[in-house]
Amino acid sequence: MHQGKRAVVIGGSMGGLLAARALAGRYEEVTVLERDHFPAAGEHRKGVPQGRHAHGLLAQGRAVLEEFFPGLTRDLVAQGAKEGDIVEGARWYHNGGFHAQFPSGLTGLLLSRPLLEGYVRGRVTGVRLDDEGLSDLRADLVVDASGRGSQAPKWLEALGYERPAEDLVRIDLAYATRVYRRRPQDLGGNDAFVIGSNAPEARGGVVLGMEGDRWVVTLAGFLGDHPPTDEAGFLEFARSLPVPDVYDLVKDAEPLSGIVPYKFPGSQRRRYERMARFPEGFLVMGDALCSFNPVFGQGMTVAAAEAKALARCLEAGTEDLARRFFREAAALVDSPWGIAVGADLRYPQVQGPRGPVVSFVNWYVARLHVAARRDRALVLAFQKVANLMAPPPSLLAPKLALRVLWGNLKPRGAAARPPGPRQAPTA
Repeated sequence: MHQGKRAVVIGGSMGGLLAARALAGRYEEVTVLERDHFPAAGEHRKGVPQGRHAHGLLAQGRAVLEEFFPGLTRDLVAQGAKEGDIVEGARWYHNGGFHAQFPSGLTGLLLSRPLLEGYVRGRVTGVRLDDEGLSDLRADLVVDASGRGSQAPKWLEALGYERPAEDLVRIDLAYATRVYRRRPQDLGGNDAFVIGSNAPEARGGVVLGMEGDRWVVTLAGFLGDHPPTDEAGFLEFARSLPVPDVYDLVKDAEPLSGIVPYKFPGSQRRRYERMARFPEGFLVMGDALCSFNPVFGQGMTVAAAEAKALARCLEAGTEDLARRFFREAAALVDSPWGIAVGADLRYPQVQGPRGPVVSFVNWYVARLHVAARRDRALVLAFQKVANLMAPPPSLLAPKLALRVLWGNLKPRGAAARPPGPRQAPTA
């Protein structure tokens, strides 16, 4: 049963495309407005500046997309994407050591952003509006998924509504990314390598496999400590990371691209759920609602979860839709926002409300990473939170807290590095 004649989605990136998927079948016509021309599947698009950098689809995001597009995983794997266990097939370095590796049952998908976006876009058609084009496109529902540069606060103000309150945590993050040819012996046969943020160190990096037997290598620096984009500087930055794996890979690998930069000023959240009044027939989602520190790779998964929430809200009808959707979206965003911002606040230079709870959680998670060098239960619990499959407070469960305590009483050095490919000491 249709709930209206036309829905319009502003923005044709992942958030907008997933919103369109949630609206499909509920409106006679769904129109996606995008200023870019959509390229062929697998090609980069100007309007997605972060599209050339490392992307992976978290376990929860892959599951939601599989619901929206049955067969997605199978089809993308046939096009070269890598499906695999995010614990067994990846090395995770946090707080001075490597997490244990083992079959976790958490399945992720490694591929380039253009390949995924092209698949999801499918047969959706973008409409480009300009001064000589359409000036009035009426709709029963308009969804703003135009990204963190959304003009919705200004539009609301012009219509006599209050602007939403905004939370902004500035981190002055920058990326530098290069693509390399992948060799079977690289990284000991693992599919990914992640150096998480390790405060007070401001540098990190990630290596992810993707289609075409390629590696995408992204180096990142916080608080103005940005990776260079010249070859010598890029290599030296990789050499400076706390473990040599990324440098050992890139110093010998064959480059397949230039070095591409990207800057991210800070995490931003607009609190639409707190507004006393909001116009009917209008919603905001994706990065236009909240954009996180991209180091944590949560953006696409959160957009998928929001699209699923939109579909749920529409099942109950369109009455009071905005209030119901923003309430659900806020609950979805709370966990990844807390993960990203809480980690950013470990750096004393980052401005933001710390308080005793944030300080304790950061202290506790640092100890959890130490214990996770050997303890599989802690690795699994952490990855479920990181993959948005469990709320952050679950890490504080008494049985896990005891394991954290016990894991920090053991000698630490022996588990600092896995003894071989896809192996790990046991507790």
